Formats: sequence, C-alpha cells, structure tokens
Amino acid sequence: MALKWYTIVVDCRDPQAQASWWAEALDWEIVYDTPDEAVAVPRHALEGEERAPDLDTWIRRGQGLVFVPVPEGKQVKNRLHIDLAPHVSQDRDAEIQRLLDLGATRIDVGQDEAEVTWTVLADPEGNEFCVLSSRDQ
Repeated sequence: MALKWYTIVVDCRDPQAQASWWAEALDWEIVYDTPDEAVAVPRHALEGEERAPDLDTWIRRGQGLVFVPVPEGKQVKNRLHIDLAPHVSQDRDAEIQRLLDLGATRIDVGQDEAEVTWTVLADPEGNEFCVLSSRDQ
C-alpha cells in the first residue's frame, strides 16, 4: 500500500497573491480560494470526471499547492523547496526571465554559479525554488 503525495502547504502572508503567482508561474489553476486557504492545481487535474474512477487515475492526477496565512514573514532559508524543470524543447533562459518578470528574484544560497546546472530564485514572499537544466524525463 502507498499513500499519495497530495499537496505541499506553503505558509505565507498573502495566500491569494501567492496562489495567483504560482498558478501563473506554473500555468495552473486556482480551484479553491477563501481567506484561510488558496489552492492551485495543474490544469490536467481538472480534466475528466470530478472524482477519479480508480486508484491509478487518482494517483496520476498530481499534486497541488495550498497557501495558508501566517502572521510572520519568512525568516530563514527553506528546509524544503520546489525544483522546476523546463522541457528540452523550451528555452530555459526565457523561462527564467519569465519568472523574473512575474516577480521572482535571483538569490544566493551558497551555490557556485559556474559549477551548478540550476538557478536559485525566490517567489514574491522569498520562498526559494530552483530552475533545473532542461529535461525530457
């Protein structure tokens, strides 16, 4: 038996702004939005039946991001972060620029830019994430 990795929950000052930013960055959709929680999921998770007819279909639907309010701002480097990867058919530098244009910032967490194959960015509330080299798997 296995459990499904269902969501990642992100503490933030402004759940609606964070959900909107990540939905735009990932081309996802916001499916739930209240003052206490905003949820973004991949668009393909909304295709087909509302309920998955079987375990395999349910497992393949993928994860979502849940944003919940907290009173404090981010204090230290994340202990967990998201890695994003463009497909080999995409222009990685253009994708990084698109994220920067949306409001991401480049940050230094000690990486040696000359030796690594990823770029470290932060979302508008300072949560670190990486853009990896292009992948086909």
